[in-house]
Amino acid sequence: MHFTKYTGLGNDFIFLDGSTALGVKNPGELAVKLCDRRFGIGADGLVLLLPSQTADVRMRIINSDGSEAEMCGNASRAVALHMYRHGGLTKKKITLETLAGPIVTEIIDEIAGLVRVNMGRPRLTRGEIPVAGDSVSFAKNVALEIDGKTWVGTGVSMGNPHFVIFVDDIKDIALESVGPKIETHSLFPRKINVEFVQVLDEKTVRMRVWERGAGITSACGTGACATAVACVLNQKTVNQISVILDGGTLEISWADKESVWMTGPATEVFSGEIL
Repeated sequence: MHFTKYTGLGNDFIFLDGSTALGVKNPGELAVKLCDRRFGIGADGLVLLLPSQTADVRMRIINSDGSEAEMCGNASRAVALHMYRHGGLTKKKITLETLAGPIVTEIIDEIAGLVRVNMGRPRLTRGEIPVAGDSVSFAKNVALEIDGKTWVGTGVSMGNPHFVIFVDDIKDIALESVGPKIETHSLFPRKINVEFVQVLDEKTVRMRVWERGAGITSACGTGACATAVACVLNQKTVNQISVILDGGTLEISWADKESVWMTGPATEVFSGEIL
């Protein structure tokens, strides 16, 4: 089985394409096997690149626990780079079909692996995200209790659900402990990605993430976008910011209050064969 491994700021993925991707019968089971960092290749997720009737390629994202994600920002940048380098595409604007809808990518600098992505319109109501409660109300200043402590956050969907919590000092957050408890809280019927965010100045924030189905990751593209939206909604920053993640920095813009734009690198790590 031929594969290619990519990373987006340390958020890493195993790509299968062509006949290999088409031949996968149980993506969840395969993802658990291949993503294992001791007995497999090791990754946060498995990406299947499949034919599309509406876009240049259809992207399926399977988390390391076998669950399927609607969308992944870091993977979308890597998919664009992969299709340009290995998928027979000569154009630098590449469209992706995802469970969250169509995504438009543009390779800004192929040598540096720099890709800009139109991540689409954020969904802000409880019904769209989803968050339990009145389906048409905004999910802002939502409070929940974990082990006797109250956390207040803002819900945002970038095609997948996020809960953004602003904190004074991100170093004080025991992400490995509180992350999974918020992810599976009863407020979130489809679970949730959890972002803890420290505002450094009006143009810069520091973010750490617990990803639904993957745990702590070095970066989350949709999470960075959700963070930028939550910052604007809560009047924490301007509408174009740098989001500093464990693995590096993404540039996020929500300038027109419509589409969110993400710019960042993707890196081809290695390719090979696995039995």
